[in-house]
Amino acid sequence: MSSNTPDATGPLFVADNCALDFINTAYGEGARHCECFVDDDSVVAWLKQAGLLPQVPEMAPEGLLALALEMRAAGKAMVRAAKAGRKADADLVNRVLKLGNPTRELQWDGETASFKVVKRRDTTSAIGLLEPVAEAMVDLLTGERLDLVRQCEGEDCTLLFHDLTKSHRRRWCSMAVCGNRMKVAAFRSRKKAG
Repeated sequence: MSSNTPDATGPLFVADNCALDFINTAYGEGARHCECFVDDDSVVAWLKQAGLLPQVPEMAPEGLLALALEMRAAGKAMVRAAKAGRKADADLVNRVLKLGNPTRELQWDGETASFKVVKRRDTTSAIGLLEPVAEAMVDLLTGERLDLVRQCEGEDCTLLFHDLTKSHRRRWCSMAVCGNRMKVAAFRSRKKAG
């Protein structure tokens, strides 16, 4: 089964937003609960899959899992609070932004025969690795329409997504799975009633 469906047992990338995909690393309920972050290496693997880690560090920094779980909880709380027009604690995200801030260097690019700015992150620390996630949360909370952040309407689905459809009527994390289940259930209900 594809890794972009809620029946998969690994990370899902269905949210159309990096911060929401990070929050979605724990999904489902009861027996169908999936936790994608089980150790430091699983966080590194997610960062790589998300395209946030150009080079995998030789060793995952100590404390990466604990910081990722804290960031995920903080991100989820901030999104919920912001959608409800309430204040939420942003201390953890601000700390990661401050301490994990990458350095910028001007570098000559021989292929294009021009200068370019290159960002260098500290991939030896948990904060350095999670800085792009903190940046994605900032972008989501300050630059996106939060009314377009929604929870999947699928039964027992806990996934969030950013509705980027033209009509802004997206209802499911994945049309192939949750959308199909809901349509089949509605069809059966109509057939039973008729």
